[in-house]
Amino acid sequence: MKISGKRKPVAEINVVPYIDVMLVLLIIFMVTAPMLTQGVEVELPRASTEPLPVEDDRENLIVSINAEQQVFLELGEEDPQPIELSEVNNFVAEIIRRNPNTAVLVRGDRSVPYGRVVELMVLLQSAGVGNVGLVTDPV
Repeated sequence: MKISGKRKPVAEINVVPYIDVMLVLLIIFMVTAPMLTQGVEVELPRASTEPLPVEDDRENLIVSINAEQQVFLELGEEDPQPIELSEVNNFVAEIIRRNPNTAVLVRGDRSVPYGRVVELMVLLQSAGVGNVGLVTDPV
């Protein structure tokens, strides 16, 4: 008996182009990720604290004070909106009334006087905010 010298063709997938595409996508994501951070330019104080647990059903309201002591409100994915300090109470009270689960965070530039941040926190408390978180940079 003679066995034929022909072999069945084996289907092979060339994965090198897929690896190349994956590496290009990885580089694109690494370059664009730092650019996605939005918000007001604030130099946060540094502190070694544990991060708060993330709750998926809560919306975040971020109140920022920049180095020029301008106040900004940022709700969810919206761009920060400048606001007068005298109007903070009304806007925050309306947001809290619509969604009581809203987490309120304060981002204060380290050059802002402590009294200005306390004044903002008093306004937030009078608007009905029970707990206010302070945003810091890790040490």
